Amino acid sequence: MTSTIKVNNIQNQCGANIINENSNTITIGASGDTISLASGASQTGFGREGSVNWQTGSLKTATFTAVSGEGYFINQGSQITVNLPAGVAGAIVAVADYARNFSTYNLLISPNGSEKIGGVAQNAKLSVDGQAATFVYVDSTKGWINVQNAEDTEIGVAPYIAATGGTESTCGDWKIHKFTSPGTFSVTGAGSSGSCAWNKLDYFVVAGGGGGSVSCGGGGGGAGGFRESRPSSPVPETWTASPLVNTSGTLCASVANFPITVGAGGAGGAAGTYYPSTPDAVKGTKGSDSIFSTITSTGGGEGAAPLSPTYDQAGFPGGSGGGGGHSAGCGGTGNTPPVSPSQGNNGGKAIPGPAGNPLAPSDASAGGGGAGAAGATSGSPSMFGAAGVTSNFSGSSVAYSGGGGGVNRCAGPSSSTAGGTGGGGRGGYGPRPMPAAQAGGVAGTANTGGGGGGGTAICAAFPSRAYGAGGAGGSGIVIIRYKYQN
Repeated sequence: MTSTIKVNNIQNQCGANIINENSNTITIGASGDTISLASGASQTGFGREGSVNWQTGSLKTATFTAVSGEGYFINQGSQITVNLPAGVAGAIVAVADYARNFSTYNLLISPNGSEKIGGVAQNAKLSVDGQAATFVYVDSTKGWINVQNAEDTEIGVAPYIAATGGTESTCGDWKIHKFTSPGTFSVTGAGSSGSCAWNKLDYFVVAGGGGGSVSCGGGGGGAGGFRESRPSSPVPETWTASPLVNTSGTLCASVANFPITVGAGGAGGAAGTYYPSTPDAVKGTKGSDSIFSTITSTGGGEGAAPLSPTYDQAGFPGGSGGGGGHSAGCGGTGNTPPVSPSQGNNGGKAIPGPAGNPLAPSDASAGGGGAGAAGATSGSPSMFGAAGVTSNFSGSSVAYSGGGGGVNRCAGPSSSTAGGTGGGGRGGYGPRPMPAAQAGGVAGTANTGGGGGGGTAICAAFPSRAYGAGGAGGSGIVIIRYKYQN
């Protein structure tokens, strides 16, 4: 049952139950009660304390007329106007930039009729992203005065990196971006700033392998440079670190677009026909660099291409050096230009074929250097390509940057000219008696940075016979990894 009391006013008079006669106060309701005004009713005399009731359920997207006592969140896609109500002393209106785009779409504050804002009968303009303002009507002289202005540009920052690009996958709490061809790595959120504790980027950058050259003993191509970082924090136990680990080279993320260069493998020396009056060597080409941010891995050096009458020529420098030619050519220099830790190794030195073979000095060339080892410089045979490195950086075990095999024209099976583990291509070979055509070098495996195998030429004693081409180097790869959750 509801009771209704109708009175014109309540006054402080002695003896009234609702009056504290010692403090001259009138108490309406008990502690915890809610005092409500009927719908359509208004209050006077109580005043406001500089606050508004924020209209969180109604974002403003178009021009509107404000109501005193209310605050509005502005979510405009074009410039809009807030029309202030008629000025009454104590009236209050507030606005805030919900979309954080006031600098693009200015918000206009328009006084009612000829009333003023800050003493001027003109519109006010809010043009700072994240800006909020509170206007109170004071009097006809100054009109509405902005009593509180804030430029709140802070937004919540995720503690982890957010990025796109390449072929994306996850492994536990880590996200992986793999680039097998050129592209863009786009960081859209850099994680918590400061000490780089949550925004580390680990990188894996392998360059293109060098091409194998062709001659009476063309050298195998050197492997593409191999550079890898590891975080200072633990990684999954299955991700065993490879021999080349750069624990100090981890990069800190920043919101930006990073072009990714994936180096192509160098071309192998072309096949053809030898004739005594023409050059008897065709040089391969160096592999191309792979690049991510400040990290560059250098393309593998091409194998030696000996020319008559000085056959004992060296392989060429690169991430790993190309193999030496003929019977005594030195390997090309690896880790060129130098970085620490080393991105690769020297190519092998050519060693003469089996004793007693009249063509032995011209029947062998050396394999290219690899990321895990240098090419052979003594003993027999030296045709093997040097070993690369096996890494679990992407979450699975894969070998990279093996050297290309050299040439064995004595009596060797293909196993004597094998490329190095990590994508190195097999070198050329030929059984005795010498056939009309020799087996050419094999290309390095794509996206491993393996060097191409050396090619085989028919020497002066056998004019006008075909020879096998040198193998092309394998293309490189770029992989980026970071922690994206916990």
